[in-house]
Amino acid sequence: MLAAPAFAGPGHDHGDAPAAASSNGPQRLPDGSVFLPKPAQRQLGVRTVLAERGQHPRSIELDGRVVMDPQSGGRVQALVAGRVQAGPRGLPEPGQAVRKGEVLAWVQPAAPPLERASQAAQLAELRAAQQLAEKRVARLRALSDTIPRKDIEAAESEAASARERAQAIGAGLSGRDPLVAPVSGVLASSAVVAGQVVDARETLFEIVDPQRLRIEALAYDPALPADIAGASVAVGGTRVPLRFIGAARSLREQALPLSFGAQADALASLAVGQPLRVQVHSRSTVEAIAVPQSAVMKNAANQAIVWVKTQPEHFAPRPVTVAPLDGVRVAVTSGLQPGERVATQGAALINQVR
Repeated sequence: MLAAPAFAGPGHDHGDAPAAASSNGPQRLPDGSVFLPKPAQRQLGVRTVLAERGQHPRSIELDGRVVMDPQSGGRVQALVAGRVQAGPRGLPEPGQAVRKGEVLAWVQPAAPPLERASQAAQLAELRAAQQLAEKRVARLRALSDTIPRKDIEAAESEAASARERAQAIGAGLSGRDPLVAPVSGVLASSAVVAGQVVDARETLFEIVDPQRLRIEALAYDPALPADIAGASVAVGGTRVPLRFIGAARSLREQALPLSFGAQADALASLAVGQPLRVQVHSRSTVEAIAVPQSAVMKNAANQAIVWVKTQPEHFAPRPVTVAPLDGVRVAVTSGLQPGERVATQGAALINQVR
């Protein structure tokens, strides 16, 4: 009964917080801050980072898309018009790995009936001429003692010529044009089914290397390519650096296409033609605080805010000015001070507390 009262340690005394002592759940306080007890923080998975000011490159966000790398990807096109036949392993499906030189399918050439009949008649004449030439060679060899050697060699050459011409025409009548993979990779698209009739130069398969892709962005400022120091793109929660290859010399839709190269395991989740937001870094820098993009929320006035942990169970909204950085992080140029703890994970749930 005579026990002395216990006091909480520094920073953990919640007796002065209005309306917090009478409630055990999260709630929005009259000043706009949020009271969030420790158990609720663990349930919501709230995590914070320490704000640190530094020099970061000025970045510009451009619209881009994923395109095929011409050095590691390729297209398979039909050389002749005809009917598609399955390859040794059947018709390949999108997503299937293929090897360079592998036969994906065959094209049975299609020719008009009159043309095929003419070729068949010519083949029959050549085979008859071949038989006559071979018989003449046999007779001349039997009389080799009285026949000059040059006559025998001329007959042998005539027989060989007829045989090769017959073989060439026969292969054209019964042969198939193989569709061979030009590179090793993964089948990005397939536009054929068994028995389909295709035209010459029609694209049937596209092969890409999922770990080596190109990113194409559109810039509306012609002076931008001369000030590019680097670029990056966000793939999920991973920042993938890009290598600037060059800018085109012709406009497309009133914009200048910029080409970037990328090589990373995270690119395997991208598809050719997928739209992206490309962060292009200039050579100039700006002093700002880098925070994860998930930390930036919108308030009721549609202002960009971050939630700062002012006390162990209190979070206050801070209107900030942000600029793009690398796709995963943003640069806070005003509204946040170094040393403050910013909520990153669970910030969206804190923003929804009423």
